[in-house]
Amino acid sequence: MLNIGERRITADDFQKILYGDSKIEIPDSVKSRIIKNFNFLQSFHQDKIIYGINTGLGPMAQYRIDEADRIRLQYNAIRSHASGSGQPVDPLYVRSVLIVLLNNFLQGHSGIHPEVVELIAAMINHGITPMVPEHGGVGASGDLVQLAHVALALIGEGEVYCDGALVDTGKAFRQYNLKPISVHLREGLSLINGTCFMTGTGIVNLIHAKNILSWSLLVCATINEIVRSFDDSFSKELNQVKLHEGQNTIAAAIRKILSDSKLIRKREDHFYNHKLDDKYIIADKVQEYYSIRCVPQILGPILETLEQSEKVLLNEANSSCDNPMIDDANQNIFHGGNFHGDYISFEMDKMKIAMTKLSILMERQINYMMNDKLNGKLPPFVNLGKLGVNFGMQGAQFTAVSTVAENQSLSYPNYIHSIPNNNDNQDVVSMGTNSALLAKKVIENTYQVLSVEMLSLIQAIDYLTVENRLSSRTRNAYMQFRNLVPRFEEDTVKYIEIRKINDYLCTHFVHEVNN
Repeated sequence: MLNIGERRITADDFQKILYGDSKIEIPDSVKSRIIKNFNFLQSFHQDKIIYGINTGLGPMAQYRIDEADRIRLQYNAIRSHASGSGQPVDPLYVRSVLIVLLNNFLQGHSGIHPEVVELIAAMINHGITPMVPEHGGVGASGDLVQLAHVALALIGEGEVYCDGALVDTGKAFRQYNLKPISVHLREGLSLINGTCFMTGTGIVNLIHAKNILSWSLLVCATINEIVRSFDDSFSKELNQVKLHEGQNTIAAAIRKILSDSKLIRKREDHFYNHKLDDKYIIADKVQEYYSIRCVPQILGPILETLEQSEKVLLNEANSSCDNPMIDDANQNIFHGGNFHGDYISFEMDKMKIAMTKLSILMERQINYMMNDKLNGKLPPFVNLGKLGVNFGMQGAQFTAVSTVAENQSLSYPNYIHSIPNNNDNQDVVSMGTNSALLAKKVIENTYQVLSVEMLSLIQAIDYLTVENRLSSRTRNAYMQFRNLVPRFEEDTVKYIEIRKINDYLCTHFVHEVNN
């Protein structure tokens, strides 16, 4: 059981709940915080004008709401905004959204009834996940449309995923003996306000982006091995003269991965410590191509970008992003814009740019392996069959190039793509919801490119017969994927093999940067 609300929630907590089936529990001390905040709002709001309780919403805030219509207003806010379109978002991401929504409410600044947090926690623990369409959020008054679909489930309406099937919410609730929430004061507005959808999506993106970076480190290290590169490109001495932490962390990680490799060479053994011959053309390659030699300089800024994204995402996940903010400690209610998603939007744009750059690096490394004129070591397209008759990885290279091209198109920033709406009440919006979902797509694409590279790499290892000279870490990775996909000489249907590798990469998390 993970206690939620007593301390800051971490990325590791998310991973345990989402991928490790950990259950969550709300301590009584945290519940009492919610009750105290709710009781304060209940007593304070009498005879006062408070947005979203006795006023309309958005540009209709100037309309006073009669006592008889207050509850109706909250239900109308949920139902009217549950207007999304497009494909349903993967339930895994929506489950992450529920965790963020719960943790935001547990900060005790939303004035919601405690039954809301109890039901959200029960839905997470029972695997009941609202169906949320991908299109609709502009990320300014929060993720209004997507969160309205979440709220719809909490009031017992709409559809949810339960036991692997899409069913009516009422059916799922009856199966687990759960009751929908009731509206007491402002539950409707609180549920649809805020950045919880983009943040929850962003945290799953972060988990996978870090995983891709770690797998790519293993790939980059292995390519250095198969070309028998010199160790100075990732040496401490070379990299420490650049004062970027990310670069030096990446270089150190590569050194650790390759510490027992029998393939990496020392430059002094070949160019410094013996007499040079008189030939005009140097037979040994003096320096490798950038896609091999400049890995610390390329992956360093990607690592630092992900570290900054993690900081921002977890700050948001541990915040209150509601409006107005119910402050029982100061006996006051504050109106503002904590629902605005600029922080997350900016980070998601940076993350998808970082992942696109990583996919570009992968594609160049694939091209290096495909082109015998570049590498001088492998047959064209790493073709282990009969040249001219067999094709090797030629078809798969097209897929990698096409997918990287899509990543490049998707990487245009949404953060600067504000379009005013809502009668110009929302005159500057973040588009953080779109940014998070596009980053998700880029990350999925990057896994696919990595899968093509991994398949090419294990074929190259077999051709060169260097398996037993690899480092222990890269050899272990080689064996993992060779056990999934056998060596091939005759052409086989590649999409099945690529899919097997892709599924493995997505579900097996490695941590090469921090080990």
